[in-house]
Amino acid sequence: MLTKKEQRLRRSRQTRMRIAQSGSARLTVFRSNQHIFASVISDDGERVLASASTVEKEVREQLGAIGKDGKDGKVGNGGNTAAASLVGKRIAEKAKAAGIEKVAFDRSGFAYHGRVKALADAAREAGLQF
Repeated sequence: MLTKKEQRLRRSRQTRMRIAQSGSARLTVFRSNQHIFASVISDDGERVLASASTVEKEVREQLGAIGKDGKDGKVGNGGNTAAASLVGKRIAEKAKAAGIEKVAFDRSGFAYHGRVKALADAAREAGLQF
């Protein structure tokens, strides 16, 4: 019997093999209970070309501003869809600055729902194609 984490990692390996065959840069997502992380990794899988997360100081400050307005339950909470969409926008801007327009979306075995979906939608709106 596989644990929940082992099942997610098995799904992520299958996705990564398919993306590696396509030969395009990939936008990977990792989410923990408190934070969400996104990275654009080169097509050879050796370099991180751009990254964004809710741990970054600028993002934390923006999240604090969201929380004080009352739109968000907690001040500076990185574990919600508002934070994920902020990170999605930021990763798209950084990727475009690095000269990357098109990526393959690697959700790392997480369900395409909630924070993962919010990040993907925000990255698409900001001009990243996948």
